[in-house]
Amino acid sequence: MSPARLLLLFLLLPGLATAQRVTVPVDVGVGPAAFLFFGPVFEDQPIHTGLKISVEAVLDKEWLRKNQRLIPRRYRKQAQGLDEIRISPSILIPDSLIISPKLRDTGMYGATWKPLSLGLPLSSSPARFSVGAGLLLTYAYLHSDTLEDTHFLRPGASLGVDLELMASKSFLVGVGWESVFYVPQELGGLGLPERLRDGIFHVGQAYLQLHFRFPYTTRL
Repeated sequence: MSPARLLLLFLLLPGLATAQRVTVPVDVGVGPAAFLFFGPVFEDQPIHTGLKISVEAVLDKEWLRKNQRLIPRRYRKQAQGLDEIRISPSILIPDSLIISPKLRDTGMYGATWKPLSLGLPLSSSPARFSVGAGLLLTYAYLHSDTLEDTHFLRPGASLGVDLELMASKSFLVGVGWESVFYVPQELGGLGLPERLRDGIFHVGQAYLQLHFRFPYTTRL
């Protein structure tokens, strides 16, 4: 069974008596990202490039209203007060990719996974502004002529803001900023730096995403 089916099964099984087909809007977002590794990496090269990725099932107010039968009876009243529920179908989908070739002195490649995140929308469509926080894990390989080669591997916590502009029901444009604070790591090793400013502990990410939405039908 696919991750999306497992997600829907977990979410909706209490309200299902028999197997049936369910159609859910899926939002796939992808776009360029700029990473700022504050500290020695930033002093060497301020910006590294990559991609911001998101895959989410989007259960909006209209979907919740039309599919009340799939929601356990005791939760239907709460669901009526929600504008939107967003759930990622798998923690294995990376939140972002670092793809920054060594054009001058330093290159970097890696990925970030975000197994837990919470978002609070402060406005709704057609302009959706939200703030969010999450726990994540990043691995990146830094190879450089001016810095020590480093396998960066650290958990972290993120805070960010995101603005989505709806051009149509199937196409949106998003921009955002996210600050991630990691357990500090020294350059050239996996230990703690002697001084915070000499290692990697804070990474900022600015991004632009194009969102494409399409219906996904599955049988539970």
